[in-house]
Amino acid sequence: MKIGIVCYPTFGGSGVVATELGLELSKRGHEIHFITYSQPVRLELLSKNVHFHEVHVPEYPLFLYQPYELALSSKLVDMVKLHGIELLHVHYAIPHAYAAYMAQQMLMDEGVLIPIVTTLHGTDITLVGSHPFYKPAVTFSINKSDAVTSVSASLKEDTMRLFNIKRDIQVIPNFIDLEKYNHNFTDCQREMMAANDERIITHISNFREVKRIPDVIKIFYNIQKELPAKLMMVGEGPEKEAAELLVEELGISNRVVFFGKSHEIDRILCFSDLFLLPSKTESFGLAALEAMASSVPVISTNTGGLSEVNEDGFSGFLSDVGDVKEMSENAVKILLDVDTLNQFKANAKAQSQKFDLRNIVPMYEAIYEETLKSFMVH
Repeated sequence: MKIGIVCYPTFGGSGVVATELGLELSKRGHEIHFITYSQPVRLELLSKNVHFHEVHVPEYPLFLYQPYELALSSKLVDMVKLHGIELLHVHYAIPHAYAAYMAQQMLMDEGVLIPIVTTLHGTDITLVGSHPFYKPAVTFSINKSDAVTSVSASLKEDTMRLFNIKRDIQVIPNFIDLEKYNHNFTDCQREMMAANDERIITHISNFREVKRIPDVIKIFYNIQKELPAKLMMVGEGPEKEAAELLVEELGISNRVVFFGKSHEIDRILCFSDLFLLPSKTESFGLAALEAMASSVPVISTNTGGLSEVNEDGFSGFLSDVGDVKEMSENAVKILLDVDTLNQFKANAKAQSQKFDLRNIVPMYEAIYEETLKSFMVH
């Protein structure tokens, strides 16, 4: 199959998943065309089955904001005709599904038929889509797609509640390549970060308000009162400065390491004992899954898709948003005893197996085939 993939080429979950999906599909013999404004961050290798087409947005003094959707639609039309692309898989309802629909209509005028599969990732629904200003465009884009998937059952429910959706939405969870988490280094150099008797707790995010960074620090503050521990804070974002001040106020600066953005996530997870994700909302919880794949149990909230990823009492524990006391107690429950900790680590790894890309990618292939078949009939 010749598949065009449209996504954001950034570090965010949707861009990573779209890129990993394209790479795995290419290994399975499909011809993949990434169409976006810059090369996706995880698209290391361009092989004979993987192609990248950059969308250029020309500067027009007439426009206050340059029209990306227009440029993307035109690029999609050109690429479909040039490479014989058979199906478009777009990640995010707007602007991508919106631009894909325009391209589909332009191509139809020229006698070229191409179906659109849209994957909803979360922010396009919860943040952008529910804004009254964008609601009609999002509803239209979803209803005009030929197949729609969402990364969690929770996100599907949100979409059905917020919009007047006439389409069936199929849940296909996010995934990771578990092979990449069989760490090839035998020693993570844990002793550089902590003493033998200290537990290492980790949080990785974009430090936005939705991640509830103060809760991460308060939970850790409670943990270190019960047992020797260090906290690894990985990431950059608007809440980082306030977090550093809170750490100072609580007098735990010597126990907390702020890494900023790191390209050594696998090494940090390798020496971690526990992962904290007390977010206000997560449409899926890819960070939690990546931690579990590295055998790190997770203390998280039960919001959004997190309860579909983190199994309460098995791979970690779930609590209500803001329940710092319960999250702290659950963390200590896991960390206090070595045997309990090792059991939770093994369980976290086992839970992550369900989301291996080799189990998930065939679900996308089935949707492509089904969509192509029914589209051609119509």
